[in-house]
Amino acid sequence: MSNTVPAAPPRATPLSGEAIRLMNYVDDVSTTLRRVLALAPTLTVDERKRLLDYLKNSSPNADTVLEALSVK
Repeated sequence: MSNTVPAAPPRATPLSGEAIRLMNYVDDVSTTLRRVLALAPTLTVDERKRLLDYLKNSSPNADTVLEALSVK
């Protein structure tokens, strides 16, 4: 049995108000996407295709944001 005290885990840097606000926006987007997923089965094939094209061509899109947030 060891008599050493385990090291405390490193403290996380507190988030700024702006970072917290942006995380709340991400939560809002996730909620919206869940609604899209829930309602997509109620659409016709043509409506789903048009929504797909609309989402693909939206700008900025999730891929653009992920790229901008990537730590380089």
